Amino acid sequence: MSRLPCDPPELRTLFLFEKLTDHQLEQLCEKGHVELIEPGPVFAEGEIATCFYVLIEGELVLSKLSGGEEIEFNRTSQRGVYSGAWQSYLGDRAPQTYTASMRVTAPSKFFVLDADRFGQLMREWFPMAVHLLEGLFFGNQNAKQVVDQRERLLALGSLSAGLTHELNNPAAAAVRATASLRDRVSHMRQKLGVIASGVYDRQALATLIRLQEETAELVAKAPTLSPLEASDREDELGDWFDDHGVSGGWDLAPTFVQAGLDVPWLERIVASVDDAAMVESAIRWLNYTIETELLMNEIADSTARVSTLVNAAKQYSQMDRAPYQRIDLRELLDSSLVMLGRKIGDSIAVVKEYDPTLPQIPAYAAELNQVWTNLIDNAVAAMNGHGTLTVRTRRDGDMALIEIGDTGPGVPEEIRSRIFEPFFTTKPVGEGTGLGLDISWRIVVKKHRGDLRVESEPGDTRFQVRIPIEPEVAAAEGVTDG
Repeated sequence: MSRLPCDPPELRTLFLFEKLTDHQLEQLCEKGHVELIEPGPVFAEGEIATCFYVLIEGELVLSKLSGGEEIEFNRTSQRGVYSGAWQSYLGDRAPQTYTASMRVTAPSKFFVLDADRFGQLMREWFPMAVHLLEGLFFGNQNAKQVVDQRERLLALGSLSAGLTHELNNPAAAAVRATASLRDRVSHMRQKLGVIASGVYDRQALATLIRLQEETAELVAKAPTLSPLEASDREDELGDWFDDHGVSGGWDLAPTFVQAGLDVPWLERIVASVDDAAMVESAIRWLNYTIETELLMNEIADSTARVSTLVNAAKQYSQMDRAPYQRIDLRELLDSSLVMLGRKIGDSIAVVKEYDPTLPQIPAYAAELNQVWTNLIDNAVAAMNGHGTLTVRTRRDGDMALIEIGDTGPGVPEEIRSRIFEPFFTTKPVGEGTGLGLDISWRIVVKKHRGDLRVESEPGDTRFQVRIPIEPEVAAAEGVTDG
């Protein structure tokens, strides 16, 4: 780099300065300088913004980091284009970092002004313009925050409704099973009264207790039967009960089938009971045992389901976790799938292909969950309730790749370049805000320095999220183990 003389008349030829007075142009030359910069990098995105650059001659290239790669978005030799610390007039109320990287491709002449001096001149020369720009800048920020918050609340409301429904089902099942269990225990107490009266001798009673223990073990190992298999076995047991004089045997048959008991096992009961008159009593005593075990299993399953949902909600919200932490992507994705289970429905098959070798990564977990929610919700909507949802993770160089795929009709090529724009939506009016993908893009690209893109053809649409496995910002942010 080499300093060159600053010529006020030359500055006036630049569109940025053409309306300034002679005195103002002289001040620019006093406070700034003209510099010849050789080909190569000038400043990098994310560095402290120290200077404001205006191109006089040459060519500059502006680029931004995306997915670990520099993506060029502007290459120009137009005189007067500017870059660098152009937000310095906002002072410490806004981050003073370079929002892009700049390099020059040929020896290029710039007018260079120190950031603090540029901010000072802006406030002195154009106080009204600065107020307007400040209002526009912070107004847009506030509006974006309000809209983002609105989008999050809409998503939270939808998830809360689904979670309430999901919690209600196992809770109601547990309540019903508890009421039924109380009734069965009452009947068993009555049976105990009969036993206590001395109807059964010691040997018969020991036999009943042994059969009861065996029955309880069989219930725990009961196989899962198809509806046709269960119906055939119920018919078989119903006939057996009729043949052995057990009244209401057709009502007992479904319970015994559910417990995995068959005719050979019932024959063991007959062989174990000396008195034929005791067969029906033994059958009914064991029926209470089976029903009690099945009801307790139902209560256990229901409460386990409630616990799973609560844990998923806790993982999804990250309520007790640090905002920035090392996370297991599988846990985050699983919690999002659980939270969206009702919306996904039974007609969509969920395929999970997780790379077990993928390490934990530093990330804003709660915000990534919002990304998964938006992408899964869009995939489900695209399939109109029927299809296959694929959630995949793998390593892609120094990035973790997360794919959310669907078998819907695909994203038309003519709108693919617009889907990440704010307020752009293909959903009917009132069904989408058009902000889900915009928010997702900002979370992935802006906050995590990652990449979000889509690959689509009919029957195979994949939204690909790439997050750095070890981003440079991790150390600065202070990552905790999740």
